[in-house]
Amino acid sequence: MTVSGHRRRPVVALYERIADAVHDGTYPPGSTLPSEPKLAAELGVSRPALREALLLLQEDGLLTVRRGVGRTVNARPPRRGFEHVQPLEELIGGGTGPRVRALLRTLEEPTDFTTQHLLAPARAELRFWESVLVGEAGPAALCHEWAAPDEALDRVHPAFAAALRAGASAPPDDPAASMLSVLLDASRELALHAHSGITATLLGRRRGEQLGRPADTPAVLVTQVVRVGDSPVLAAKHMLPTGAPALPVLQSH
Repeated sequence: MTVSGHRRRPVVALYERIADAVHDGTYPPGSTLPSEPKLAAELGVSRPALREALLLLQEDGLLTVRRGVGRTVNARPPRRGFEHVQPLEELIGGGTGPRVRALLRTLEEPTDFTTQHLLAPARAELRFWESVLVGEAGPAALCHEWAAPDEALDRVHPAFAAALRAGASAPPDDPAASMLSVLLDASRELALHAHSGITATLLGRRRGEQLGRPADTPAVLVTQVVRVGDSPVLAAKHMLPTGAPALPVLQSH
């Protein structure tokens, strides 16, 4: 179900169609998808749109590309539904995790990532928070968090919208919080649904400078989207370099 006033991008709708087919057994775990031309014809879509949706499904862990075989459905695709949502600063470090140091609190135009995951219109303004999690041994993670456009939040989660506005006007010396922790505090009466993905990468120059590490430092990138019902309200990217506190992972089966 789409929130009134919002239309899913075609690639998002296509992504959902294929994901639904995976979860309802049309393409069961371990099966190989039809070739791109055949699948595009079956779905009535263009091959470029199909290719983009398939890439996103691969990134989200539903599909794997095998040389000489094609795209196969993972044996244990991620399960949709409720997940226990916790801020990263509480997850790492065994409950006595690092403090949040705010680097940037601003508005920015949507990127491909936020357009995809927050269904944000091209000319929207999204609240963007950049933070570093600092532990006893120094910077432990770099966090980028975006909220859905204010007009969408005012409809589906007005308490979160109000909390973000209050946070934007807080004095600079107030204790910093992550956007996810603000969302959780504002969601006492609401069930949140989340989907997370984990990939291996390198820090790169800018992130390396922010975390005090070389650009070629191996890292884990955690992406997360949090929804109220079917409406996405927050999207995030968390970069954890080698040597960061342990991050417990619970995989759905």
